[in-house]
Amino acid sequence: MKRALGAVLLGAALLTGCSGPGPEGSTSHASGRLPASDVNPAPRDRVVNGGTLRWPLPEFPSQWNFNHVTGTTGVVERVIRGVLPYLMRADEKAVPRPVPEYLRSASLRRTAHGQTVTYRLNPRAKWSDGRPIGHADFVAQARALSGRDPRYEVSAVTGYRRIKRIERGPGENVVEVTFDGTYADWRSLFSPLYPATMYADPRAFNTGWMNRLPVTAGPFEIQEIDKTAKTVTLARDPAWWGPPAKLDRIVYRAMDPSAMPGAFANNEVDLMDIGLDAGALRRVQGVRGAAVRRAGGPDWRHFTLNAASPVLSDVRVRRAVMLGIDRRAIARSDLSGLGVPVRMLGNHFYVNTQDGYRDNSGEFGVYDPARARRLLDEAGWKPRGKYRVKGGRTLALRFVVPSGVPISKREGELARALLERIGVRVDIEPVPADDAFDRYVTPGNFDIVPFSWLGTSFPVSPMKSVFAEPHGDRIQQNYSRIGSDAIDAAMDRAIAEVDPARIHVLVNRADRLIWRQASVLPLYQRPQLVATRANLANLGACGFFQPAYQDIGFTKPS
Repeated sequence: MKRALGAVLLGAALLTGCSGPGPEGSTSHASGRLPASDVNPAPRDRVVNGGTLRWPLPEFPSQWNFNHVTGTTGVVERVIRGVLPYLMRADEKAVPRPVPEYLRSASLRRTAHGQTVTYRLNPRAKWSDGRPIGHADFVAQARALSGRDPRYEVSAVTGYRRIKRIERGPGENVVEVTFDGTYADWRSLFSPLYPATMYADPRAFNTGWMNRLPVTAGPFEIQEIDKTAKTVTLARDPAWWGPPAKLDRIVYRAMDPSAMPGAFANNEVDLMDIGLDAGALRRVQGVRGAAVRRAGGPDWRHFTLNAASPVLSDVRVRRAVMLGIDRRAIARSDLSGLGVPVRMLGNHFYVNTQDGYRDNSGEFGVYDPARARRLLDEAGWKPRGKYRVKGGRTLALRFVVPSGVPISKREGELARALLERIGVRVDIEPVPADDAFDRYVTPGNFDIVPFSWLGTSFPVSPMKSVFAEPHGDRIQQNYSRIGSDAIDAAMDRAIAEVDPARIHVLVNRADRLIWRQASVLPLYQRPQLVATRANLANLGACGFFQPAYQDIGFTKPS
């Protein structure tokens, strides 16, 4: 994942990207390759002024601070992109570029001991409380996300920890950020940018964004957050200084993912992430006036193993579990009926289509139940009847899945059947989708959990929080709760490097260490399939492309 800072996706239907036509003009992918993005692009003069976009959410967040440990989700980002500043926006090739409404330019200057980035901000950019966007916001966000004050419950500190000082530049709207050392992914920082008034103290950071977005600065403003109806309504912001939003409003509505195909067919929502649901694909393809957009997704499906749980604390057991899972069988099941190629993912940082990708899975990514059994023998788990035991205790794993996500349930059932062959019992535990991270994943209340990491244009620094060695209760997003000094050092070297070829070498070195640690089992790069109204423009299956929300709308009749 997943901009992401490791943004998480619960299941097969947690993020709607940007996609292309189904029954009325499906994008061809007969070559076996999906396009980088499929968003029905249209110039603004072809987009109608007005209208409401009805956008479903698979869960209803309570924490709207994207940088909080429980707020870094694709669902939160989907909403805040319309109301908060993003200084950089990636194109379909994952190249980040300045967003002119906020940032006129950003330049890097190397120094003897590090680097300085000069941000020239748009002087018209201001918060909804009237305060200009500027130096104070940079200072507050860098301090909050530096990790130096443990009272801030942050999801990641990568990059911000390296900031040495922030100064006013030679001009009213110029901010200079100096780093202690080099940091290749500096463009990933300050997107989104939050106001200093709400980041200046830990209490405001941790609780000030609960069930509300108190300050905004985007083409839309918050009109209403209805916890009872589980809806968030954005309205065109008349104070927006950029090209006005084409839509009058966007209404986000949380619903069970299994209900989305019916809602789309009944014209209750205007788009939906088909995810990996072949049944949903067949249903929406029969909807009059619908389109199915297809693209290669930036996110990747995986199983996270909780190394802090008693049964998985031994690396030999984790390796046995990984060797006992037939990844290709799971991928074929997940992708069945979608008409997309099945290709395994062998990397924790890059997806198959990115520069730098190498398959580093080696001996740990193959299906080898015989070797898995030998490892369990070595770890002291001996066969007794159907399952293995140790000291009178059965080797059993809790496989936690979000309710209403059929793919997750099938993954659990397949994993259970496969691991039974090596003597491991798997107990599948469905939990409410809204509670899956807050009550199960984040506190470590699981043994195995399936979800997707949202890919980003910066494959290293956002994922550092996922694999960095935990210290006490500060796990950031390392839900496996394990790491090593060697992995941290390898990631730090990659993050400090500026030469792309060298970065690829260092990232893959870190990735090989993570494979040996056996904490996260990559499955495959997720395709994006999104059903939309055929005349919905500039949104669909985005891939790495990040849409400008003011340009989203419905096209005029030809």
